[in-house]
Amino acid sequence: MAELGGDAEEYARRADFPVAALDADDLLVSDEALALLLEIAADDLDCPDLGLRIATRQDLGMLGPLALAIQNSETLGDALDCTTRYLFVHAPSMRIALAPDPYRTPGVAALRFDVREGMEAPPQATDLTLGFVHRAALFLSGPYGLRSVELPHPPLAPLATYEEFFGAPVRTDRPKALLRAPLSLTERPLTSGDAQLRRFALAFLAEQTAGEERDVATGVRAVVRQSLGTAPLEIGATARLLALHPRTLQRRLREQDTTFARIVDDERRRAARRYLLTTDLPLGRVAALLGLSEQSALTRCCRRWWGVPPLAVRRGGVPGE
Repeated sequence: MAELGGDAEEYARRADFPVAALDADDLLVSDEALALLLEIAADDLDCPDLGLRIATRQDLGMLGPLALAIQNSETLGDALDCTTRYLFVHAPSMRIALAPDPYRTPGVAALRFDVREGMEAPPQATDLTLGFVHRAALFLSGPYGLRSVELPHPPLAPLATYEEFFGAPVRTDRPKALLRAPLSLTERPLTSGDAQLRRFALAFLAEQTAGEERDVATGVRAVVRQSLGTAPLEIGATARLLALHPRTLQRRLREQDTTFARIVDDERRRAARRYLLTTDLPLGRVAALLGLSEQSALTRCCRRWWGVPPLAVRRGGVPGE
């Protein structure tokens, strides 16, 4: 907006959009405020393709843990599945789903964009979302055979502007916002995926959406629990999964009277107790499952936690419990 000669802070105030969110990556903003901000800015700047322009500046990284799940999926269909399930974590009002082709063309499906019931789809936000999804598909798989784009509103910019952006025919004033593409696209494999990282990301998303609002410490515990023995327990990697800057994560944990190191230690202690009391695994294997470098590290931890070595825990239980 600044490049176009606009005042983003003024637009934010007019849209009741928190000005602080313009320079922060961890503040929650309502979808309605964001949509209104886009409409105000596009009108003031006389920039009808503002949504498309912003879409060119965005990448999957803005989706935080959902981006990790998407990028590490085996196929585009798997990536779409986790997007369909968890997009609302990032944008509560938005829904994306695979739907039948409205023209019943054999072998073609429609990727449909909706907003929650009772909310009207704002044009700039619709353009931005379709533009973002289109560019994400190109990033993941290259040209994907887009057949046409269906817009639920009149063209905001010249139709040629839309068709140059999408590289496909664009129809306006349609019943729904759609990207029409070959159904076989869902089977297209993605390369360089990390199945383990995808599991971590999906586990965190599931934890976040289990039915009640979760705090940051709970999210960190979920990531650490999934990572024990399988991935390095580093605050930087955990912060990326939570879509936070490491310093922001540290600050939030301090506000909850804990630290990353304390959470890691607590989760290791719980897991160690379970392995020692309910399995016959060799102590070296237990140490590895806890993410410890060697068996002697397990011995030191057990003495610190319970005052006795691991074999004593296995034979006599956890002292004091």
